Amino acid sequence: MSEIKHNTYSSDADTGFELHKTVVLVGMMGAGKTAVGRGLAARLGVPFLDSDAEIESAANMTIPEIFERDGEPFFRTKESQVIGRLLDEEKGILSTGGGAFLADTNRMMITERGVSVWLRADLNVLWNRVKHKDTRPLLRTSDPYATLRALYEARVPVYAQADLTAQSDGETAIETMVDRLVAALLTRPDVLERK
Repeated sequence: MSEIKHNTYSSDADTGFELHKTVVLVGMMGAGKTAVGRGLAARLGVPFLDSDAEIESAANMTIPEIFERDGEPFFRTKESQVIGRLLDEEKGILSTGGGAFLADTNRMMITERGVSVWLRADLNVLWNRVKHKDTRPLLRTSDPYATLRALYEARVPVYAQADLTAQSDGETAIETMVDRLVAALLTRPDVLERK
């Protein structure tokens, strides 16, 4: 099972912000969705949820084990179901797997019930973050860099459809990334407002 856990938060904490819609972080593996998402949730005083962690918890298996046993199409179906359920729960920050935003149904669901934010990172930044990890089932190939590059090239045009974008450059501290996201979200008063 992954080490990703949902955060605990105090709903009575006065953060100075009011979140009106769930913020769904999208982007490539290694873009920082989990780390930045946790920081953003803490800053706003809302729950942090991770669709991959929810799937693993429900299946009592890791994502790589699910891919191996049931295949990617099965995983993607479960992923859509979990994202839908999480969007209907209390508003918060939702980190999604790298492939989640590729499905038309997921993009429509996210647009209707939340707001998508693409954490955009360059290919070399992503590679530096994922090359030493064996937890990425899509990179279990003979040439993981070439696989990552192909995924990146195919997915970037879809991620570009996100409602908002924040650059993740690999050198910026998480707190600064959270500042960037808060600033971007404040441009959408239907999503986030200062109290």
